[in-house]
Amino acid sequence: MKKILDFEKESYAEALKIVDKLRSKGHKAFFVGGCVRDSLLGFKPKEIDITTSANPDEVQRMFLRTVPIGESFGVVLVLEGEHQFEVATFRTESKYEDGRHPEHVEYSESEKEDVLRRDFTINGLLYDPLESDLFDYTDGISDLDSKIIRTIGDPSERFSEDKLRMIRAIRFASRFGFEIEAETYSAITSMASDINKISVERLRDEIVKIITQKNPGKGLNGLYDSGLLKQVLSEVAEMSGVPQPAEFHPEGDVFVHTCLVLDKLYENTNGEYSDELAIAALLHDVGKPPTFEELDRIRFNGHDRVGAKMAQVICKRLRFSKKQIEIISGIVRDHLKFKDAFNMRESTLKRFLGQHRFEEHLEMHLADCMASHGMTKVYYFLKDKLEEYSEVDIRPEPLLNGKDLISMGYKPGPIFTEILNEIEEKQLEGNLSSKEEAMDFVANTFVNN
Repeated sequence: MKKILDFEKESYAEALKIVDKLRSKGHKAFFVGGCVRDSLLGFKPKEIDITTSANPDEVQRMFLRTVPIGESFGVVLVLEGEHQFEVATFRTESKYEDGRHPEHVEYSESEKEDVLRRDFTINGLLYDPLESDLFDYTDGISDLDSKIIRTIGDPSERFSEDKLRMIRAIRFASRFGFEIEAETYSAITSMASDINKISVERLRDEIVKIITQKNPGKGLNGLYDSGLLKQVLSEVAEMSGVPQPAEFHPEGDVFVHTCLVLDKLYENTNGEYSDELAIAALLHDVGKPPTFEELDRIRFNGHDRVGAKMAQVICKRLRFSKKQIEIISGIVRDHLKFKDAFNMRESTLKRFLGQHRFEEHLEMHLADCMASHGMTKVYYFLKDKLEEYSEVDIRPEPLLNGKDLISMGYKPGPIFTEILNEIEEKQLEGNLSSKEEAMDFVANTFVNN
């Protein structure tokens, strides 16, 4: 089938060179997978993958700059200009004993054999950029037109080969607004309990992809409905069915709210937000189920503090870095502080605004509001304050430090923290502006033992 596909010009030209060189040496070579799929859907592919009949040794001899990133599976990274491309040899595979790696790989001369081992029909499309020919051995184009996610061949076999494909099916369906074909979906629901055979890191990365791409709320719903969420993030699944006060949350229960928060975050930022903010949005109300009370009214007392501790446990389990865990749990812990913004002392407000990556806290607050009561006065008040205050106003250099206190005759101990905090308070309030003023304040306020 003749079809001219639209690729990013610079990377396309370099990928074209690779295909052309492989062909000149008598090998077959095609663009494959996501780049072909995305181009047909009208998206600009982020990367171009190439599949070829050339074996890894031949690929490495043919190009000057290569990295064998998956040599046992026939994958070589080829560097051309400022871009890099995965070049994979046609292959067939035997049984997968560990739910991820085949026991045995055999290289093939047939591009069709290579396609038939892949995951979904929409990812099995090949494109010949030299002749503008599109090859479809799995009815992938029909499924693209019908907006269907379907495995290539038997769903149970495909998911047994790599359990992570179950989550990938949810991800593709939510990203593109597709439906999962009935047999494929049935296999996911019946095999959901097998998902934890996958490494934590791979699970984490797929979850992050779902909540940082288009339609993150649909993706989270898909994980819940399929039974996968209960397996990988039971704490989030438990938010479903937990009611909230209708006057503040007309949208529904805690899980419904969380899905909406993710959608609003994507909408408000045009999809440009960090993995840490995405996970914080996912977990911001994770403390509500264990703190739920319904006496005079529904209450979740302390759910911010409980949620922050739970977020730390969850993120440690998912093997986020210590720095990421600190950022994520901090956003969860502080997401209720915004309600007090109008009543904060100037020093407290400046400290609040001066937090590391405060802009992400602010985006979390906006999404939280827009997914519930819709009141955004605090958001715009704080945006105005950020413009009003300079960097020096909210993050001033300390007027004194511990060495200064020692030079004044104070002995190190808990009192140092008290003194330095008090100086910072006065500084942020505008009552102290120099080292000399700070030293006089300390001498007149704190007894030197």
